[in-house]
Amino acid sequence: MTGTLDILQIQEFLPHRYPFLLVDRVLECEPGVRLLGLKNVTYNEPFFQGHFPHAPIFPGVLIIEALAQATGLLASQSDESLGKGVTYYLAAVDNARFKRQVVPGDQLMLEIKFLKSKRNIWSFDCRAEVNGELAASAQIMCAAAVS
Repeated sequence: MTGTLDILQIQEFLPHRYPFLLVDRVLECEPGVRLLGLKNVTYNEPFFQGHFPHAPIFPGVLIIEALAQATGLLASQSDESLGKGVTYYLAAVDNARFKRQVVPGDQLMLEIKFLKSKRNIWSFDCRAEVNGELAASAQIMCAAAVS
């Protein structure tokens, strides 16, 4: 598959649901190479009540989770054996860096680049940007397990 995925197609590959599904759309996908996803950050998301009421900031740990979910989508589009019925687990996060705050109204662009895979472990270079400005980056490893 090359191209885009809407939210219904994303739900076919990710087990996450509201309020924890953090990828709204896949804008570009080159299987085995790269994926560009989108997360619309809106004020009505439940964590903004407490993080922080006086100055809402999208939690950094959720940026990493959004990136990890996007890696699952790239893997599922890259390898037929990682499609439906496979649970994809976060295995490691290395070199995580946060460069700017993400706030309600931002569109978080999730860029995932495949690095390598060995057995059922996949490695990716990940970036989250807002308006072309780096918000966060990390190297993420995930493991696939048949449900």
